[in-house]
Formats: sequence, C-alpha cells, structure tokens
Amino acid sequence: MTNHPNGTSDGHIRWGILGTGFIAGLQAQDLIENGFTVQAVGSRSLESSKAFGEKYSIPTAHNSYEALVADADVDVVYIATPHPFHHANALLALNAGKHVLVEKAFTINAREAQEIVDLAESKGLVALEAMWSRFLPHMIRLREIIQEGSLGEIRKVTASHNQDLPKDPAHRLNNPALGGGALLDLGVYPVSFVFDVLGAPLSIRASAAMTATGVDRQTAAIFEYPDGQQALVDCALDIASNNRAAIIGTKGWIDIESTWYNPTPFTRFDNQGHVLERFDQPVTSRGMQYQAAEMERLIREGATAGTILPPSESVAVMAAMDEIRRQIGLSYDADATPEGTSKD
Repeated sequence: MTNHPNGTSDGHIRWGILGTGFIAGLQAQDLIENGFTVQAVGSRSLESSKAFGEKYSIPTAHNSYEALVADADVDVVYIATPHPFHHANALLALNAGKHVLVEKAFTINAREAQEIVDLAESKGLVALEAMWSRFLPHMIRLREIIQEGSLGEIRKVTASHNQDLPKDPAHRLNNPALGGGALLDLGVYPVSFVFDVLGAPLSIRASAAMTATGVDRQTAAIFEYPDGQQALVDCALDIASNNRAAIIGTKGWIDIESTWYNPTPFTRFDNQGHVLERFDQPVTSRGMQYQAAEMERLIREGATAGTILPPSESVAVMAAMDEIRRQIGLSYDADATPEGTSKD
C-alpha cells in the first residue's frame, strides 16, 4: 500500500498518543480528520488521559506511558511530551517494539538523538522526527525546484521564527529545567530548513540575548558553507514577526510567505523579478497528517529511513543546535546527565 497524496491513511496502522498537551491535541485532530486510526492515549494522570480520550474519541486511555507502549493494539507511538523527555519516552516505546514519531526538537542534544536512532535501527523500527513542515506540499515543491536547477547555484537561505509567547518565568518556554528558550522551541524550524536546502554547514557563528531565567530570548546564527554559501537564521520568543523565508540563487529566488513553516504560498522569481511560478495548494486540517502519512509509508515498506528527513539528519540538526548553544552559553541538565524523568 502507499499513502494518498493528500496525507490520508489507507491502511490500518494503529496510533498511540504519548502525552496530552497542546501539540498532542493538534496531531490527534489531524490524524482523526484524515482517516488514521488513533487507538490509545497515555498520560501520567489517568484523569488527563481519559479527558483527552473523550475529547478525541480515542478508545483506550492508559494511566502511564508504560501501559501505553505495552498496548498490543498500538503499532506506532507519537511522543508529544516536552523535549527534555523525548529521549526517555522514545527509548521506552522502542524497547516495547513500537515505532516512534518524536516531536521536535527531536531531543535536547545530539547524544540523545543518536541513542534513539541507534536503538531504532537495531530493532528495525522507525524513529521519525515530527518536523511537520518538511512534509508539507509547498516544501515538496521547493525541493523539486532546487533539484531542477532553475534557481542556479543556491547562494543564500534566510528564515525567521519569532513569536510573542508567555513571559511567565515559570512557563515551560522560560524554564531551563524544561529545555526552555527560543532555539529549541522555535529555532529548530529554520535550522532544519537550512539543512533541507543546503545540508550541514562547514561552520556556524551564533549570538543570543538571554532571559532572566537563563535561557535564550532571541538567537541568530550564520551557517557557512565550503563554497561561500550562507544561511541566516533567527528566532525569538518574546517578539512577533511575519516569519518569512527565502532561497536565493544565481538565476532567481523564492519568497516563502508568512508563515513559511505552515502550509503557505510561495513565489518563484527570475533575476529581474519576473514571476515564474506561484505555488498555492490548499491543505486540509492543520497539515500534521503529512508526517503521519510518511511514518505509515515507512512502516509498510519495512524501511527505517526516508529521504525527506532521515534519522541521521535529525541527529545532525541537533549537533548544529548543540554548537549554537555552546557559543551562546546555554546548557541543560541533560547535557551532563543521561536523562530526566517526566510528568504531565
């Protein structure tokens, strides 16, 4: 079987949702609206699990993550906890024989990411990062244009991700114990985008401004490549912007409109500014069903890695994030200790 081009499911692979927070709800909704089978949800709190299950008409509610991953009626687990807990949660599910779709940022650091990837590979299971923007129709078309060569040599990529988010020092985004900061929550989008277009950089130069709680309030970085190409990425968690992106080549450029990492139009221009292509494909639901369709395709084909976002690239993205954090002086407990424990 293959997946339908609009991201719907055409088989009976059964999903479990690990975690009951905001992002879990968004993914569950897109799964259900597009014909995927959501079989179970698990939380540290049975009350939370039951409430989530009732809201999304999920048949089984478990009172622990351990019970969820042990459920024989679950084939793949979507891990939707905060990123400091992705490592432990993914290992738990993989050791139970489940495929995992792991929210971004994939982990706290590259070491954790590599451990997930190695375990999945050893067990013949899929460990896919839920960088949902990679799988959207406009991103697929962007790759086609780049491969066609109509932009010429790609010289520069720019991408921003700025949001005006809660200022409460105790909020997850501002709490270093929960992996807070602009880079891991927001910056991972433009960093992953740069890898998608230009690959891994030769070097990175980064700068940041920090919050009173010790996480990055805003971060900017220049990615440099052997032939002089550059990528400029920036993120901030206390200011909003139009969040556009651009791919600039020797024969023209592409302007991706606000908000570039969501389903959105883009325009391709030649060097004189003439419009060569306008891409504007409507997307049903939020668009998170496309990453689920890729997961199901990999499972059906018995593959552990695809070409859109192979596990090795998720590790490389985390390594780049590690280097940015090293330069801006941002470290987390997980950088020194194997893993933390989770609650929701």
